[in-house]
Amino acid sequence: MIKFIFSIFFILSLLHGGQLPFSRGVNLTNWFQEANARDIQFSKYTKTDFANIKSLGCDVIRLPINMHSMTSGSPAYIVDPLLFDFLDAAVDWAEELGLHIIIDNHSFDPAVNTSPHVGNILVPVWKQVAEHMKHRSKLVYYEILNEPHGIGDDVWNIIQKVVIDSIRSIDLKHTIIVGPAGWNSYHNLNLMTAYADTNLIYTFHFYDPFLFTHQGASWANPSLVPLTGIPFPYDVTHMPPFPPALVRTWVQNDFNNYAANGTVAKVKSLIDIAANFQSNRNVPLFCGEFGVYIPNSNNQDRVIWYELIRTYLQEKGIGWTMWDYQGGFGLFKSGSQELFEYDLNIPLVSALGFNVPPQKQFTITPDTTGFDLYRDYIGAHILKSHNSPSTTLDFYSTDVPAEGKYCIRWNDALQYQHIGFNFLPNKDLSILKDSGYALEFRVRNGVPELQFDVRFIDTKTGPSDHPWRMRKTMNAATVPWDNSWHHVQIPLSSFTEHGSWDSIWYNPIGAFDWKAIDRFEIVAEQSSFLGKEIWLDDIRLIRHTPSLVQQSSVVPQQFTLYQNYPNPFNPSTTIRFDVPASSHVTLQIFTVLGQHVVTLINEVTDPGTHQVQWTPHLSGGIYYYRIQAGTFIQTRKLVFLK
Repeated sequence: MIKFIFSIFFILSLLHGGQLPFSRGVNLTNWFQEANARDIQFSKYTKTDFANIKSLGCDVIRLPINMHSMTSGSPAYIVDPLLFDFLDAAVDWAEELGLHIIIDNHSFDPAVNTSPHVGNILVPVWKQVAEHMKHRSKLVYYEILNEPHGIGDDVWNIIQKVVIDSIRSIDLKHTIIVGPAGWNSYHNLNLMTAYADTNLIYTFHFYDPFLFTHQGASWANPSLVPLTGIPFPYDVTHMPPFPPALVRTWVQNDFNNYAANGTVAKVKSLIDIAANFQSNRNVPLFCGEFGVYIPNSNNQDRVIWYELIRTYLQEKGIGWTMWDYQGGFGLFKSGSQELFEYDLNIPLVSALGFNVPPQKQFTITPDTTGFDLYRDYIGAHILKSHNSPSTTLDFYSTDVPAEGKYCIRWNDALQYQHIGFNFLPNKDLSILKDSGYALEFRVRNGVPELQFDVRFIDTKTGPSDHPWRMRKTMNAATVPWDNSWHHVQIPLSSFTEHGSWDSIWYNPIGAFDWKAIDRFEIVAEQSSFLGKEIWLDDIRLIRHTPSLVQQSSVVPQQFTLYQNYPNPFNPSTTIRFDVPASSHVTLQIFTVLGQHVVTLINEVTDPGTHQVQWTPHLSGGIYYYRIQAGTFIQTRKLVFLK
């Protein structure tokens, strides 16, 4: 018992006295900040990016996550296991590289006040995260909630204490990052409870003077898009005229007072508020965000501000993560492709005290080997650019993938909607095209009339040029639509020029350029997919092997009865099931009272994935469908709308 008490005391005392285990880093934004886990493009960042960040001299990454959107919702708020899959991989990379990583609950909308009932979400979410992460190294940190606002300090302090206690009921090891209400403002630090738990790091954010750091920000209220050219430090000779659109708003008052607020001395005095809190409380303090929005600010002034903030935080012993790595506040040149070896804003990198990596002049070089566009994840240096909603497009479907863990499932696409793979940087595929390379992918579908295009789109180089297309149409004449996976290879040389849509339609003129490919798309060109779905997997460019074209593969490993689609439905629905070995299968429909309605299948069925369509002539309502094959029996519910 004495040993147990000592262990707890040791753990809770690790950070007492203001010692911070890390010093400087970046926020890795717009990665896990999606509406749900399936919208995350996990391959946007890789272990190489983590290594690049470490090479700058960073020892910490703050990872903002729209955590509450990654759950099942009220009342249980079950975290999507897919999020944990992604998070585990990111933590693996951090641990392997010796980087600290902050799991930042960034469930945050600047236009919506934090609810006084937010604890009903925070407690179950953080208990799940703590349970999942409790055996990880101490390089992992939990940040309870980003920028609570519109909520009283006393109310937030109580909620935060409850969350701390709920985490500690599961995990005594990991450090928790806590922050004040009022947008994590340094002004509110002294209003925070002096929490008894000493395995905490306190945090605040710094964006002063706001007119300088947020000029051009559309999310401010009112919008600061008209505001541009605000200098730092204040210089009367470089002050822009005040935008008429912002007259009689708080912005005008701040503009009139900028001579006092836009100075080095003023900025230091504000950071002193946070530093005094750290000294008086004797706790470790961390600036989780600071930055200047790029579009409307002068880069030289921006560099001056960052160097001031960085050096003064360092002088006061306050660690930090800048907002952000890539993006509107990032480390890269404005308007660039944000490539680490080519596009870093070197004066800014230097001002932040980072190591300055050598930079090269970027030129497109031809690809000489094949590469993946999708194999469980979208390929490296490719960004998703689809225009289909996440309700109809899933990059992480576990619905019997052809290979690996996931496949792409696409249903209910409207005509001209597409799945896009945007090459970053653009690709020169000319050598691959001339060397016999092919587009290879796996596909399955059970609707004979369905067809779609696969196409490459080149780069629009100027007003007189257009984004020209090369395409191949897939239909029942090219691939058997029998609901089995088929292996397709299409030589790049066999693609046909299609034309260009550039506000209006342009017929092909032989101008397509394989040396400047912007993206690859799969598109519902001919008609919509309403009520239909297709699966795609293992999309890549590979040397053409004719013997592999349209080769069937993948036998299901077990009996499975899938949810009918669509559901609810009218007038018809499709029921799909897997059979791993030749079996006598019975598929029947019943009412909610168990009365038999119809037998859809009663026969010996070959191995594979099968489907049957049901168009009832009954009154609307709830029905059940049941499959039986030997000892395997499974039942599901369907809803007929009439």
